[in-house]
Amino acid sequence: MSNSLFRKKSIATILRDANSGLGDGHESGMHKVLKVKDLTAMGIAAVIGAGIFSTIGEASFHGGPGVSVLFIITAITCGFSALCYAEFASRVPVSGSAYTYSYVTFGEIAAWVIGWSLILEYAIGNIAVAISWSGYFNNLLNGLGIGFPDWLTNNYDSATPELMAAAPHIFGLPVILNLPAFIVVVLVTYLAFVGIRESKRSANFMVGLKILVILFVIVVGFFYVNPANWSPFMPNGFSGVLKGVSAVFFAYIGFDAVSTTAEECANPQRDLPKGMIYSLIICTVLYILISFVLTGMVPFTQLKVADPLAFVFDQVNMPWISYLISVSAVIATTSVLLVFQIGQPRIWMSMSRDGLLPKKFSKIHPRFKTPSFATIITGIIVGVPALFLNLTIVTDLTSIGTLFAFILVCGGVLMLPPQEKTAEKRFRMPYINSQYIVPMILIGTGLVFHKEILQRLSMAEGWNVWKHNIPFFLFVIVALITIVMCYLRKLSLIPVLGMLSCFYLMTEIELKNWIVFSVWLIAGLAIYFLYSYTHSKLRKS
Repeated sequence: MSNSLFRKKSIATILRDANSGLGDGHESGMHKVLKVKDLTAMGIAAVIGAGIFSTIGEASFHGGPGVSVLFIITAITCGFSALCYAEFASRVPVSGSAYTYSYVTFGEIAAWVIGWSLILEYAIGNIAVAISWSGYFNNLLNGLGIGFPDWLTNNYDSATPELMAAAPHIFGLPVILNLPAFIVVVLVTYLAFVGIRESKRSANFMVGLKILVILFVIVVGFFYVNPANWSPFMPNGFSGVLKGVSAVFFAYIGFDAVSTTAEECANPQRDLPKGMIYSLIICTVLYILISFVLTGMVPFTQLKVADPLAFVFDQVNMPWISYLISVSAVIATTSVLLVFQIGQPRIWMSMSRDGLLPKKFSKIHPRFKTPSFATIITGIIVGVPALFLNLTIVTDLTSIGTLFAFILVCGGVLMLPPQEKTAEKRFRMPYINSQYIVPMILIGTGLVFHKEILQRLSMAEGWNVWKHNIPFFLFVIVALITIVMCYLRKLSLIPVLGMLSCFYLMTEIELKNWIVFSVWLIAGLAIYFLYSYTHSKLRKS
């Protein structure tokens, strides 16, 4: 049994399964229409969303102007991971993202675990985005003097007794729904269902529009910046800056979704890496500029609001720009939802091809050439909870799943054999010897921050305090092992730094989210052994 759990799927087998007919209506043949500009736009569409319109306010409140440093740190961390994704994309140009890459390097059980964690990342993230979209849309309608009744834009968790009483009742129960959130999921799911061409056109249009609005906001906002608001730069120290790590990282996870469209790229080995890296660079620049505008226009202490961009322009008596921002926020969150609704079904499609999910999930629509059943199921899983639940505070849980995926992708690159030189142009991640660089970085960091490290490892304040530092304790152990491995094995620098930086960011996420994530993984393993293990094509071959 143990051998079959860790059996790896060869790249040749993955390419064969993706490019050959699988019978029973599961044949390949997806439209290969995506090019560099489309992939870049999809990456921007997924990254520039709720983060720039809402969570950036919370991060700025804790970190002050220094939150710009957090965007740089996060971008560098994601950059290491993006390069590793690019390496895999050039070698394994098929859908499935980190799930497929893990199957190649770690084996089936690891692939299932990462696929299961990606389900959590995409589904919960999309529910949160849909609910966020509903809030922006309702504000927009209210500004026009129209809108839905309160009982159609709320949920039971946040409903007041007055709202419960005013809502219509069925069999004595109040009817309270978030109808706009459900409607946008249905519309976006339909768009993802009918084809990648329609989806890319919509994404390109929405990205162009929201970038124009964001650039306009940045230019106008700089005229109202008071440089005195940028001092002190880190009012709550570096720890204050890191408090926003989940909110900021949540905004960056979009480039992962780009890799799920490999089978719809005209030249995935060349274009996918470019699209991911270009989108990451563009988004980082925009986030840094926005953070400086926000913290320069008003003191950072005032930014703990749900709509920080609109708020700062209200403070300078420019409400018409606030309205423009509300329009842009609706467009931005729609594009995020679209990209993730495209990504989730393609991961399920790849898992289904391997027998780990039922065959229906890999069915390709004969006309639209999309994973039709998986797309519909994704719409249901996102739309129904968005209709009833209050899941706006899920950035930690989504981020921990994404960071876990990034760690496995970076680790997987270290297990790949060197690329053979070919005439075909494809991305090749440069090899940099980590033998001395990584030990110097880690030892130097330990010396500079030795007081903080010892304080976090100390049990002087008792178990109830120390238990929250368990993830950091694990990171220290991994860092020490990494120093030895880099010195002995001369590992490639970029994936090593990617693994370490992602693991460190995970330690900044609260312990309760680690516990919930662990429970999710245990549930996934139960499903694997009850169904997927016995249906695995690799095990049967």
